[in-house]
Amino acid sequence: MRVLKHLYVQVLIGLAAGILVGYFWPDLGVQMKPFGDTFIRLIKMLITLVIFCTVSVGIARMENLKQVGRVGLKTIVYFEAVTTVALVIGLVVANLLHPGSGLNIDPKTLDTHAVSHYVTEVHAQSNTSFLEEIVPNSVVGAFARGDLLQVLLFSVLFGIALSIMSRRSRFLSRVIEQSGEALMRIVEMIMRLAPLGAFGAMAFTVGKYGISTLQQLGLLIVCFYLTSFLFIALVLGTICRWAGVGLWPLLKYLREELLIVLGTSTTESVLPRLMEKLERLGCPKPVVGLVLPTGYSFNLDGAAIYLTMTSLFIAQATNTHLTLLQQIGLLAILMVTSKGGAGVAGAALVALTATLSTHNIIPVAGITLILGIDRVLNEVRAIVNMIGNAVATIVVARWEGAFDVQAARKLLAAPPEVQRGEPQANASDVNDMAPPAYIQERSN
Repeated sequence: MRVLKHLYVQVLIGLAAGILVGYFWPDLGVQMKPFGDTFIRLIKMLITLVIFCTVSVGIARMENLKQVGRVGLKTIVYFEAVTTVALVIGLVVANLLHPGSGLNIDPKTLDTHAVSHYVTEVHAQSNTSFLEEIVPNSVVGAFARGDLLQVLLFSVLFGIALSIMSRRSRFLSRVIEQSGEALMRIVEMIMRLAPLGAFGAMAFTVGKYGISTLQQLGLLIVCFYLTSFLFIALVLGTICRWAGVGLWPLLKYLREELLIVLGTSTTESVLPRLMEKLERLGCPKPVVGLVLPTGYSFNLDGAAIYLTMTSLFIAQATNTHLTLLQQIGLLAILMVTSKGGAGVAGAALVALTATLSTHNIIPVAGITLILGIDRVLNEVRAIVNMIGNAVATIVVARWEGAFDVQAARKLLAAPPEVQRGEPQANASDVNDMAPPAYIQERSN
């Protein structure tokens, strides 16, 4: 019975129950959707405030403003390099396995009504520039809409202002820091509902789309899952080894978050907890605050693989031949359209619509072919996005020389109770396993 107290076990039970309900009672499974949606909304209501508290206080504590610029530059360079690798891998695998070949679908026979919503959203976005999207009309509006990039911009500016004010801002910084700690306690309370949220989301997915949809487009699903797991094992695993930690111990450390993302199909559901766990692992608060929220829009490795594979799948299914030069052009477009998503379900479909509309060779109507399985693809897409951003945070912290590798390895090898920061009988042993920077920050 002690095993049932672990959150990841409870989430696993919720996922299994959701699959059974959705399969045997699909109508009931569809009605379970509010459980998953409500859990995600509970987390979303805190995300912008958590980012503001973490980023602003983190920047205020930095040695100088040059450090902020240095961390930001390294972050963007890393994001661009890794997402480009993900795009290329998806392109190569789709060319090798040809998941869409043999379907011989005439684009004129496809019902474009289902994709009209995404086309409209793409046209609306094309009328605004990147600067207009990142700069909010009002600070309150950015927080109310939950726009991560706009909130991040304001948080950085606020943190710089706190840093310039120096001693005069100490009291305000302390209030914001304590507010952030209170928000994290609320997150802990909400996370107790994670098994129910995972159950509702999984029951809806299986009940709504069923098993027959998976059989029709099974090759694309298998190719995408296989490519994603290879990307995690080979690319992210190699990067992890460079950073000084093992990929498997890191995945075990983040197992609860991975299962929640699997159930809810969105990385936003674990952002606050992921920030706290990476800080506990030894990544400095300023690095976590800058890299992780930015990565939710600019480092979507899973979405990058998805976009290249689905684009070529549609081309192959509709017998649209692409030359090597046209595929390179598609890759160049994807390097732009793969950025800017918030990591939520549906954002990748908008990016795919924007890609095909810009490329103007692959028929946009072909998106209807993957609408039925997008939710299934989104589960592993979100997992890859989450792992990629966790690894990115560790890499930038190591790049900055602010990551204690030995302490992180000890924590990853420690029992689950120690990893969660639960009180132990021998306090000195716990302190030996926890990263020094984290202990010092908590003690202050």
